Amino acid sequence: MSQMLELPAPESDDIDHESGSIFFVGTATVIIRYAGFKILTDPNFLHSGDHVHLGYGITSERKTDPAIEIEELPPDIDFVLLSHYHGDHFDHIVEEKLDQSLPIITTQHAADELAEKGFHETYPLDTWEEITVRKGDVELTITSTPGRHGPPVVEKALPPVMGSMLEFQSAEGEILIQLFITGDTVMYDDLEEIPERYPQIDLALLHLGGTKILGVLLTMDAEQGVEAVELFDADTNIPIHYNDYEVFQSPLSDFKEAVEEAGLEDRVAYVEHGDTYRFEVPDSR
Repeated sequence: MSQMLELPAPESDDIDHESGSIFFVGTATVIIRYAGFKILTDPNFLHSGDHVHLGYGITSERKTDPAIEIEELPPDIDFVLLSHYHGDHFDHIVEEKLDQSLPIITTQHAADELAEKGFHETYPLDTWEEITVRKGDVELTITSTPGRHGPPVVEKALPPVMGSMLEFQSAEGEILIQLFITGDTVMYDDLEEIPERYPQIDLALLHLGGTKILGVLLTMDAEQGVEAVELFDADTNIPIHYNDYEVFQSPLSDFKEAVEEAGLEDRVAYVEHGDTYRFEVPDSR
């Protein structure tokens, strides 16, 4: 059964349905602006030199600063989209300073953990479950997609993770744009169902970094990132979640090199921390 989240209608009738933007804060944190929506993903506002706890006594030092402070977030964020409950995706600064009434769409595991921190406005999704978010004359359907935070041998020791497919639809039911966020996953067979269900992805945000703990790969490295570009077949792919922590072992430069070797430069857009990627809605699908 699909969940529903009704947001207050935009104050202005002058809403741009033709273009939008993605502001890259750092790690997997972005602010998506489109059709009157403002969406915050995987909020991480630790600073360079801070350490994040990844469980089982394992910590990692942050090597970068966020492009903005949490106090500089737009005051009218509509909701948070959280791929999983890990310290580099929802840190102690966020626990202390984020508005606890802000809706959070996430996994059931994360929703349970967040409730213990005072965040009760959560909308948990299992794989392939969806929620419809309505704001004004636009409906946004968010579907939880498969994700696996490492190989099976370590997956059960890590928080469950989800990817997210965002489909913005007009009042007439026309799909305006599809935006896919991989979440912290490695490449594995279940991901093949994503392009089968969604053969016309406009934008994909790829969680890369090649996270390794005790030598085990937990997020896509450069090679798997190229596999993701080829598999999901999005018109534009934007790498995020790279170069921010010690455990990120595959730098963005490796991905760039792999993309060039594969001849996929025209399918990838690079956004530095603090930069904004602007996109246009395709004329037809």
